[in-house]
Amino acid sequence: MLTKEERAALEEWVRRRSAPQSWALRCRIILACASGMADKAVAAQLGSTQHALGRRRARFIGHRIAGPGDLPHQ
Repeated sequence: MLTKEERAALEEWVRRRSAPQSWALRCRIILACASGMADKAVAAQLGSTQHALGRRRARFIGHRIAGPGDLPHQ
């Protein structure tokens, strides 16, 4: 579940034209998962894999707003 502040920040980053596309995709993944969409549907809609989606979700849950892109890739 996202807080209002987290949702607002993620939505703002998605709209920014200066945001790297990889960052915007990560934010879209988190927003779609938070909306209740099934993993398979989110992956298909955003052109990702369920495995990548699970990694993004786990990173966000563990680190919240820093999760989508502020941390080194593992």
